[in-house]
Amino acid sequence: MQFDDVVLGRRSIRGYKPDPVPRALIEEILTLAMRAPSSMNTQPWNFTVITGEPLDRIRAGNTERMVAGIPQSREFRTGQPFAGAHRDRQIGVAKQLFSAMGIARDDKEMRNDWVLRGFRQFDAPVCIIVTYDRVLDGSDDTPFDCGAVTNALVNAAWSRGLGCVINSQGIMQSPVVREHAGIADDQIIMKAIALGWPYEDFPANAVVSERKPVDEAAVFVGFDK
Repeated sequence: MQFDDVVLGRRSIRGYKPDPVPRALIEEILTLAMRAPSSMNTQPWNFTVITGEPLDRIRAGNTERMVAGIPQSREFRTGQPFAGAHRDRQIGVAKQLFSAMGIARDDKEMRNDWVLRGFRQFDAPVCIIVTYDRVLDGSDDTPFDCGAVTNALVNAAWSRGLGCVINSQGIMQSPVVREHAGIADDQIIMKAIALGWPYEDFPANAVVSERKPVDEAAVFVGFDK
């Protein structure tokens, strides 16, 4: 694929085939992703790549704890709830997804099942947990750099026919993730990335989220009109 084809064609994938993803292919994707820029070449990112039985245990633990009402224990701060335009965009993509999946506004059962899919990592065959070194906690550059490598990762995966969705539900019960993935205490868990072969007939996979226009996002200074 050309670069533009990857960026313009990529979308978040929430329905996956059960087919395994070869380790060598994931290593190839990570090698590409880690060419992402980082502040002063610090490369703060680390990855725990999970599949098979350990991932099934994480899915089960996440779901059981959330259903039981155990408060989330996400390690990377969540900040304040979205408001204004940011909340509008959040609601907008939810409406797109629910419409694609045929989930009615008053269908609590289907809406709840959709939420639980996130805690199951959308039933993807692979989950990549993005962590960073605890000694860097408090640095604003570090999460910025981890975002850059995550963006590069999902685009590299797409260029090779794989789909991803970046999510937080999968790491909201961090003790479960640490236990079954064996993540060391010197790491802070930041994000989860579901990865696998897209299931073409899954309706939500066709959803393309809307983007605000450049003239709303950018201010040009010193240019001729």
